Amino acid sequence: MYRQGALLASRYRLDERVGGGGMGEVWRGTDTELERTVAVKTVRAELLDEPGFRERFRAEARTMARIRHPGVVAVHDYYSDESGAFLVMEFIEGESLSQTLRRLGRLDPGRTMRLIADAADALQAAHDQGVVHRDIKPANLMLSAGSKLVLTDFGIARSAASTSLTATGALIGTASYLAPEQVLGRPATPRSDVYALGVVAYECLAGRRPFDGENPFDVALQRLREPPPPLPGDVPPQVRAVVERALAAEPEQRWESATAVAIAARQAAEAVRAGTPAAPPGHADLGRQPSSAPPVSPPYPSPSRSTSPPVTPPRPPVTPVPPPAVPPPPAPVYAPPVRHAGTGGYVPPRPPPSGNTNLGTLSLAFGAASVPLACCYVGAPLAVAAVVMGVIGLRKAMEGHTQQRGYSIAGLACGSIGILLVLLTVLLGLTDALS
Repeated sequence: MYRQGALLASRYRLDERVGGGGMGEVWRGTDTELERTVAVKTVRAELLDEPGFRERFRAEARTMARIRHPGVVAVHDYYSDESGAFLVMEFIEGESLSQTLRRLGRLDPGRTMRLIADAADALQAAHDQGVVHRDIKPANLMLSAGSKLVLTDFGIARSAASTSLTATGALIGTASYLAPEQVLGRPATPRSDVYALGVVAYECLAGRRPFDGENPFDVALQRLREPPPPLPGDVPPQVRAVVERALAAEPEQRWESATAVAIAARQAAEAVRAGTPAAPPGHADLGRQPSSAPPVSPPYPSPSRSTSPPVTPPRPPVTPVPPPAVPPPPAPVYAPPVRHAGTGGYVPPRPPPSGNTNLGTLSLAFGAASVPLACCYVGAPLAVAAVVMGVIGLRKAMEGHTQQRGYSIAGLACGSIGILLVLLTVLLGLTDALS
């Protein structure tokens, strides 16, 4: 492999090795022609002997160069000859997300959702160019000193996928981020990148990957046998929903695009911000970061090192709702009190008449009807009695006495008897006249 100080293509000097993997190494270098710092991605020598590798590498470099997005690393140059092949890219001053997680353990939900939204925007720019990244992981997400997220290493995983797993070790560092369809040997799609981005979000929130282990093959197969473990209880439900949908086993059940992930993640971040969840106590040292590291929100404690109970967002104060006003019962209406002469005091007025006057009126009518007939016949005394009884019954009915019904019936009976007697007398008189 290459050594520090080597000059590639008589132009690019390798200054410091900053990373490496199954494909090769990443160096911080200097473009001696333009006098600027660049990142140089070199390729392992054994991969160059694979038939067709150089052509695929060149085609992928051209595709990456067409992507124009602030969240995608810019490609400056490509070189390949008998001695090797390398890619010259924009150098991001800062640290990778994997370094941030090793340093802090976990990130708070709001910060995580903002990073995932930025990464999803960059992924969509690549997908629009027909590029599937295939190697989304924290090591390929760079955080600049200005808190800018940049997605790197496009196309590398695609080339590595065609090589032997044991020969190159290409999947050792990425097995935990493979989508189930990739484990089954199916072609990777944009939704495969969405799954890997969900794994990254899970790792940021939980401080660990959903599937992990010593054997990369066993790690890859775990997602085919069981669902991801639940996220910690202090993760808000809006954030949890974004991650769980991204980690759906079936591609059709995931977010339909990286843009959809970005929209949902920003909405979740806004919901977290509106709820203003408090960071757990005991993390006063989180503010001390290297000067080159990007500003990161105070993380939640790592589950393996924290004994503090989960912190939930404070609930807004509840304003007691007064019971509905019940109108008071209507006050009884009484007539004004009546002053009795000579007493100087007040007594309640007499209630209005409540009796039924029909019987009294009828008895008075019967008694009155018997009077003119009784004037000429023997029934006159009874008729006069009927009138008297009818008047008494009517009066008692109007006064509402309890005896009003009895007096009325008596008046009615007397009047009826008087009429009958008068009619009987008339009938007798007519009989005598006819005979």
